[in-house]
Amino acid sequence: MRTLFTAELSELADDLVSMSRLVEDSITRASEALLTANVELAQSVIAEDEKLDDLEETVDERCVLLIAQQQPVGLDLRTIISALRISAALERMGDLAEHIAGIARRVYPEHAIPETHRKIFEGFATESAATAAAITKLLEERDLNVAAAIVSDDDALDNLHGEAYAGILADSFEGSRQEALDVALAARYYERFGDHGVGISRRIVYLVTGDHKGERASI
Repeated sequence: MRTLFTAELSELADDLVSMSRLVEDSITRASEALLTANVELAQSVIAEDEKLDDLEETVDERCVLLIAQQQPVGLDLRTIISALRISAALERMGDLAEHIAGIARRVYPEHAIPETHRKIFEGFATESAATAAAITKLLEERDLNVAAAIVSDDDALDNLHGEAYAGILADSFEGSRQEALDVALAARYYERFGDHGVGISRRIVYLVTGDHKGERASI
């Protein structure tokens, strides 16, 4: 019976990794669509978000069945509860990538991001992709140093978020109101993407150490 339960937990972990890889792909392609005004790419991100939703549903169903059938305690229960929280965060990260792609699709054939903010959003693209890749590695390896790095690296996304807002509020900004709105929305989506990554990292720290606050990340 224990062997079967262990196999189920392993499949649960594999599902989370699969979700994370989908998020990696989505945020990378959404950023490219935003920066290049590629409507086909934007549409593909939006259309494929359903795959992530389906995987989240699979994870949730598996967790509920495991709790009902196995009545886990201790580390096993922490693992299942953590999986539920992580799958929800990954699904939300996928939604944020979809929202970014949606901005690109809505303004096509124009570019949503004015030239004054291009470098900032190139930074968003790089940092969000790095965060997504780190989350996949964290879920695969449960390395607490990776968890600590995700928390630390979130500062880069926060700083870019501040730069983007400062830029549209500056007297020198010559973009339209719609461009200002698109910049503000997209910057917020990237900033929230990073926040969910931090939430996942803290959840893994809790899973490994039992630390609710996620303060024991670095080893």
